[in-house]
Amino acid sequence: MQQRRVGRTGLTVSSVGLGTMTWGRDTDEHEASEQLEVFLDAGGNLVDTAASYGDGEAERVIGALLASEVDREDLVLVSKAGVRTRRTADGGGVVDASRGSLLDTLDASLARLGTDHLDLWLVQSPDPATPLEETLGALEHAVRSGRTRYVGLSNFPAWTTARAATLLAPGGAWGSAGPGLAAVEVEYSLLQRGVEREVVPAARALGAGVLAWSPLGRGVLTGKYRSTVPASSRAASPHLRGFVEPYLNDRAHGVVEAVTTAAAGLGRGALEVALAWVRDAPGVSAAIAGARTAGQLRGVLAATDLELPQPIRSVLDEVTGIDLGYPERF
Repeated sequence: MQQRRVGRTGLTVSSVGLGTMTWGRDTDEHEASEQLEVFLDAGGNLVDTAASYGDGEAERVIGALLASEVDREDLVLVSKAGVRTRRTADGGGVVDASRGSLLDTLDASLARLGTDHLDLWLVQSPDPATPLEETLGALEHAVRSGRTRYVGLSNFPAWTTARAATLLAPGGAWGSAGPGLAAVEVEYSLLQRGVEREVVPAARALGAGVLAWSPLGRGVLTGKYRSTVPASSRAASPHLRGFVEPYLNDRAHGVVEAVTTAAAGLGRGALEVALAWVRDAPGVSAAIAGARTAGQLRGVLAATDLELPQPIRSVLDEVTGIDLGYPERF
């Protein structure tokens, strides 16, 4: 698997990352162990998680594997903070990117993972109730204290990303000790190209790498929902149904058909075409894909050797293109 630098940093990651959103809930420790073995054997190293995944259970599973089966040095560990579980009946999440909440969450993540540092730590979501400078102060402190090597943002708009990069840069708010903004993690797929308007251009100009989550359009681009909703799929899961449903519509159906047609012409799977398109998009350091089983992950990793011919990429670009107007184009 190809290894790439994250933006203009020295951090090197595999071009496909392993997502763990279902670990500890839909994917048990045994299945996770199988996935990690398959992933490492394929040359992968980037493992993406978050404190909010399964209310910490995903991190606990990773920690158990690090303690018994995997060498910490073989992984680039990415985790996220800033969304915590409410103590209410629905157990939903609430955004909290305050300094205290972020640093407390980071310490809890490290304890669950059984490591003294992350390779990359991200703020998971913008928090309008907390000043950006306070949020970034927590990131700077985490690097200075050795709890993470690099920091970044996830799901933030471009203007905030640019402001954060300015404050975190050497010579910014923390003087020569500014840790810099290493990466942004955003949803990016043939079904969700909104980040191309401003986020991706901003990240490239600022030297931050782009980590693309859900490159398979929340599973829809695999083609599994073309005629029905499989009983074992995320769209049939009580806790993930709402995650998939936004892409079960007529527009998405048209995109899926285009991807399926392109895949048939190449003798490959729709999943492989969708993943390759994102993985090799300008500015992308890694495409992060999750799987429930090792078998599903093998299907994802089958795209490793696929380089889309330019005519096919151009057709997919045209079919799924987003509207760009003022002020992106003037």
